[in-house]
Amino acid sequence: MPQTAHIERHFTSGEVVRDVVIGMSDGLTVPFALAAGLSGAVDSTSLIVVAGLAEIAAGSIAMGLGGYLAAKSDVEHYERERIREHIEIGQRPAEEVAEVVAVLEEYGLSHVESSTVADALSKRPEAWVDFMMRFELGLERPNPSRVFTSAFTIGGSYIVGGLIPLAPYIVMSHAKAAFGVSIAVTVFALALFGFIKARFTGASPVRSAIRTTLIGGIAAGAAFLIARAIS
Repeated sequence: MPQTAHIERHFTSGEVVRDVVIGMSDGLTVPFALAAGLSGAVDSTSLIVVAGLAEIAAGSIAMGLGGYLAAKSDVEHYERERIREHIEIGQRPAEEVAEVVAVLEEYGLSHVESSTVADALSKRPEAWVDFMMRFELGLERPNPSRVFTSAFTIGGSYIVGGLIPLAPYIVMSHAKAAFGVSIAVTVFALALFGFIKARFTGASPVRSAIRTTLIGGIAAGAAFLIARAIS
């Protein structure tokens, strides 16, 4: 009988989702807090919109640069550790073989089986280093293109997130009325964001929506209280 091909479905875009979460979460909370804090001080929304747009521009640049530097550091750290592993297997091969054996034994292989694999790896320097990087140091090779992708993803997500709580102030003229709408829009956006995020990661959509709304709401509320106290 013909057999249906087995297809494994694994989520492989965790880094992208992480960057979107970082940018969107901050974008939803910080501009909201700024606009909310100003709502009690001014009646017209024009000043709030200008201040909000300025904050979104500055925040997206800062967040994007932060993402760039973090991704760049990951790449540089991996390369430094890889060079160090090359030096170690060249200068202390016996110790490195023993480390391979120890790692494999932690996975349940016998000493004989581990020694056989370690001996085979010792004849393939690049594969040996790959093994040590992943299983001894727990480091995965980062994609160099992620440096720019991460920066633009975080910065872009911040802009999208920031425009959501600011949108009511753009279309309405009275700050206090816009503030109430902004709260409702931000809460809805947090819930929707959590729901969509779960659809990508395989988590429970409802639970993710509730968790994201609660965490984002607490962060936005705290930021609002601070902004209101300062203003």
